[in-house]
Amino acid sequence: MAHNEAVDVVLVGAGIMSATLAVLLKELDPSLTLEVVELMDSGAAESSNPWNNAGTGHAGLCELNYTPQAADGSIDIKKAVHINTQFEVSKQFWSYMTRRGTFGSSKSFISPVPHLSFVQGEEGVSFLKARFEAMHKHHAFSAMEYTEDKARLAEWMPLMMPGRPADEPIAATRVMKGTDVNFGALTNQLLKHLSTTPDAQVKYCKRVTGLTRKGQGWSVSIKDVNSGNTREVEAKFVFLGAGGAALPLLQMSGVEESKGFGGFPVSGQWLRCDNPEVVKRHQAKVYSQAAVGSPPMSVPHLDTRVVDGNTSLLFGPYAGFTTKFLKHGSFMDLPLSVRAANIGPMLAVARDNMDLTKYLVSEVMQSMEQRLESLRRFYPEAKAEDWRLEVAGQRVQIIKKDSKKGGVLQFGTELVSSKDGSLAALLGASPGASVTVSIMLDLIERCFPDKARNEWAAKLNEIFPAREKVLETDAELYAHINSANNESLELVEISSETESFA
Repeated sequence: MAHNEAVDVVLVGAGIMSATLAVLLKELDPSLTLEVVELMDSGAAESSNPWNNAGTGHAGLCELNYTPQAADGSIDIKKAVHINTQFEVSKQFWSYMTRRGTFGSSKSFISPVPHLSFVQGEEGVSFLKARFEAMHKHHAFSAMEYTEDKARLAEWMPLMMPGRPADEPIAATRVMKGTDVNFGALTNQLLKHLSTTPDAQVKYCKRVTGLTRKGQGWSVSIKDVNSGNTREVEAKFVFLGAGGAALPLLQMSGVEESKGFGGFPVSGQWLRCDNPEVVKRHQAKVYSQAAVGSPPMSVPHLDTRVVDGNTSLLFGPYAGFTTKFLKHGSFMDLPLSVRAANIGPMLAVARDNMDLTKYLVSEVMQSMEQRLESLRRFYPEAKAEDWRLEVAGQRVQIIKKDSKKGGVLQFGTELVSSKDGSLAALLGASPGASVTVSIMLDLIERCFPDKARNEWAAKLNEIFPAREKVLETDAELYAHINSANNESLELVEISSETESFA
């Protein structure tokens, strides 16, 4: 074992979360020494990989589950507004980095793609119309369009209209300024930039095998998966941003705040089409409603994806179940995560979510023809030979203690930090990557409160001229920030007739 080394910050996992936090911290304090350790042999190999996530720039424009309808028919848009402004905060950070000239081109990771919501049936049309009326009054969604007109819909989504019954009630909303984001390319661009800064290292093929208290900080045991050598690194602050592996690492730390958390792993699959004749007829991300009784993760969508300059279509997701916490993980991940403190919440969730378990099993058992049937709700003339199955990344949904139910299953993200601010972990999934910057700013304010308020305040204000709360309420400022971000990120206006943006 090598002698002890010391750094200010250790970040576990080389995905979008750790890459963002590491670069932000170095911007705020260039003198910080930090190390990113990653189990795989490259960055963004798990949840941040472009084929392991849907790549939507989640901005609340098209995701119908962000705008629930109350019993009285009213639509609650608060979550959509909040996610929209969080995404604008992410864009501020990316804009800041690209304006520097040393970061690289934004075109490698973000592309303009219209965002559409699509519904079928009288009930769906009624919901979408009410949603549109509630949303387009807000400045974040003032550019949203609504139509039930079949000719207009054929202009908006030419792939999806042929073959539909003429009398089928359908409607859609559209926002032209949506985006597709290759979070893998963005992550690796951030890591490459980080590696050029002094006293910052990114080390691959390294597994964290121990995490113990050491004075005011932590001793991190790191094993080289190739040589088997282990070394100890002492860190003042540790961030666990390792996707599904964050929960076992958080448990390893033993911090009081980790008690009671469990994980429910869900795998995913997509149908993928690379046929250029099909791809060129669909330049949009089109989201619809989940089937009655299905979980939020099952919201179907037909997406344009731009990865490394090539455009493809993805349809899904088709959920699945495995006990792995990572795509490249172990089937023992789930059983080994059971503790005395979380077995109660986990059993309560198992008891209360039998329908979800049945749903996941049924998804796993689906044939290719059954998956194509789901696709044909969107694209009636889909041909089997144009589509192939793509296995997506793992998502570990959060299980938490609940005073009434014993335990609840959450479909979101949660930042967990130790009381003294020396350790933090990110648990959960969507809309994760799109709102990474807001989550990492929350972490900085929680774990480095004095520095955030004092010596780092001027730099934070330079990078982020407007945060979420003011963007939610100040229409003029929102328009200014949005326009500046789009200019910096080269998100040029797409023509209203959806001409090719490639």
